[in-house]
Amino acid sequence: MLKQTVLNAAHRAAGAKLVEFGGWEMPLHYGSQIEEHHAVRRAAGMFDVSHMRVVEVLGAGARSFLRYALANDVAKLAAPGRALYSCMLDARGGVIDDLIAYFVAADAFRLVVNAGTADKDLAWLARLAAQRAEEVDVVPRPDLALIAVQGPYARELAWRALAGLHAASAALAHFEGAFFRDGFVARTGYTGEDGFELMLPAPLAPRAWDALARANVRPCGLGARDTLRLEAGLNLYGQDMDETTSPLESGLAWTVDTRQARDFVGRAALAAPTRVLRGIVLLDPGVLRAHQPVHTARGEGQTTSGSFAPTLGRSIALARVPAGVAAGDPVEVEVRGRRLRAVAVAPPFVRSGASAIERYLEPSQKGQS
Repeated sequence: MLKQTVLNAAHRAAGAKLVEFGGWEMPLHYGSQIEEHHAVRRAAGMFDVSHMRVVEVLGAGARSFLRYALANDVAKLAAPGRALYSCMLDARGGVIDDLIAYFVAADAFRLVVNAGTADKDLAWLARLAAQRAEEVDVVPRPDLALIAVQGPYARELAWRALAGLHAASAALAHFEGAFFRDGFVARTGYTGEDGFELMLPAPLAPRAWDALARANVRPCGLGARDTLRLEAGLNLYGQDMDETTSPLESGLAWTVDTRQARDFVGRAALAAPTRVLRGIVLLDPGVLRAHQPVHTARGEGQTTSGSFAPTLGRSIALARVPAGVAAGDPVEVEVRGRRLRAVAVAPPFVRSGASAIERYLEPSQKGQS
């Protein structure tokens, strides 16, 4: 039986099309995925992300433990509330999961991990904690619901909707969070737009969702979330990286901190990649999807995520290709047996609601975006 978030009744009342995702029943859209996508790019939308798992790492050894467990270095989080994005690797350098880590206090960190990997993540962290002779407890927080409010007007509308939020969050920098009333607010997201991610006690989430809707924040489903994150060049676990790929071949080298002599799980296995993740912009008519062959002058590759990009009016993808393929190189993508012209680019495809790919296109190719 599929698990349901505390907002399931609200989704049903709003007429959402519900689908299975990571063992959860989640809204795909509320009528128009395209309109929801544009709402986030142009105004504000909200997503129920309560299927993701909040995990707390507590104890005097919390910081030392996470410096070993994560490829990025939580020692960079000097002030409570600061956050960073990281991969969690296995001994072979494969990506067990990607997550956000928040520094809450000297003996407390808060992680947000993916829904489909949550049980695996908890078991892995518990195993590492048992191996390390450190004072640390790994504590899941299923009592917390998560709502993401994203878009150029997201903060303004969220402040209007939720009492106490403005005072707690007006001064937050990107990737910084703070407690407010009974919840926690972070200036993070998965759409390429500004906004907040709210962690709330589950019984309070339906009231917050309704208040945000009354403030003209549009409910959005997983469909729009996927096209938004792809336009922003953000990876999806299980498609763009997994345990068979390293962060270095998944466009995530920037999340691996090797500046210090710090040992972390998977460090010894990381090596210069023979494959890399590039963005792909289709020049011919067609639609890009995952698992399509990519032909380059350097060898063969494959798309990992692909979709029509509503902001650009053209099809885009992420693809794992030979390391020699550079942004700006012409490539071809095989779609239903036909080779279609495309160009490799450096993501993001969209930045601050506008196209970020124009420099890769010839004048005759710019009309669509």
